[in-house]
Amino acid sequence: MRQVIAKALLLAFFVALPSTALAVTEITGFSNGAFFRIVVPEASDPTPWNGGLVIWNHGFTLSPIGPVSDLGPLAGVQLSEGYAVAASSYQQPGWAVFKTNNDLRVLVGVFKDNFGQPSEILVTGGSLGGIVTAAALEKGNLGNVTGAMPICGALAGSRNWDGGTDIRLVYDAICSSVPGAFIPGGAEGLPAGSTFSTLDMAFALSACFGFPFPSPNPGAAARFGLFLDEIDLPLNFVLTDMGFALFGLSDLVHDPAKLDGKVGVTNIGVTYDNPVIDASIERVSPNNGAANRLKKNYTPNGSVGSTKIVSLHTDKDGLVIVENESEYQSVVPASKLTTAIAVEAISSHCGFEDAEVVASWESLRGWVAGGPQPSAADVQGLCQLLDLLGYADGPCRIDPAFVIPDMDGRIAPR
Repeated sequence: MRQVIAKALLLAFFVALPSTALAVTEITGFSNGAFFRIVVPEASDPTPWNGGLVIWNHGFTLSPIGPVSDLGPLAGVQLSEGYAVAASSYQQPGWAVFKTNNDLRVLVGVFKDNFGQPSEILVTGGSLGGIVTAAALEKGNLGNVTGAMPICGALAGSRNWDGGTDIRLVYDAICSSVPGAFIPGGAEGLPAGSTFSTLDMAFALSACFGFPFPSPNPGAAARFGLFLDEIDLPLNFVLTDMGFALFGLSDLVHDPAKLDGKVGVTNIGVTYDNPVIDASIERVSPNNGAANRLKKNYTPNGSVGSTKIVSLHTDKDGLVIVENESEYQSVVPASKLTTAIAVEAISSHCGFEDAEVVASWESLRGWVAGGPQPSAADVQGLCQLLDLLGYADGPCRIDPAFVIPDMDGRIAPR
């Protein structure tokens, strides 16, 4: 315990309270298909630019590409510590990793043109931004990337689409013959050009599962229980994950710059837990070219060089499941990766306390600055100290003893 407290105190030395009146230079614009936003502390600021650049990578959205409004949950802290902070809108919606390395190279190029070469780059991101971050470390060629911090990251990469496809096909196996519950499409998500809406999805789910979930109707309740048991979803994520399996999958498959109308996943050889579902579920063979393209965009290989990584996740995330961290640990050298898992009472997606996120960032910053590699216990200890001293609000829920389940137990391997 003394060692944990000592490390926490050492790391806490790096923490700076956000200033209420930062003097910054901000530039925004549009280049090569994506919007960008860059904010740099001025020389007149109490903490002028330290030469470092932090890149924030945003999460999954199917909204049209627009100006960057989000610089990440730590932008205020990072600017007060002297870092420049920048973000790209990405040039693609949805599963944007087909183009994000290019987007980030353009972003860094704009930064260099306006402010000069950064002394170091730290890459951060949440949800989809986690796999964008992982891809940037391995294939981005951004420069001197010293550190990275994915939070609630989709770090298993394209394997997450196996889970999305299972959700869609299991729903069809249970619900397609129920009056009013049919949803067009299949492993492609929705058909190209479909006008099927989120409201249509809600009506279809209500027809099959009743409403509210679980329904007092015995038949609907039984179908809903079967669905949850098979795909192992928290109840409060059914609508979110079905949306991912319909609209997100459709965008992935039908976008000409992604899979161009071809299915890149398969469930051939998968044994589903329920024998009725296993016998009746549609079996899908992938297009080989699409499968290879999806794997390349992107499945991490662990080639992170000297970059130091602190990854934060919640244990009950119902959209980007915690098993993503197990997949990432299996390829990244342990000496380059610290993983911290926050144990939550209610399932959330990226439902972190402020102190947990700040502690992860400061743990990474201390490590990059030459300190020892932090453990999950160190991150928890620092989180508690930050909460105690009023730097950031807890509670702190990181469990150093948490054992991350293997992905194969949640999404059957293909």
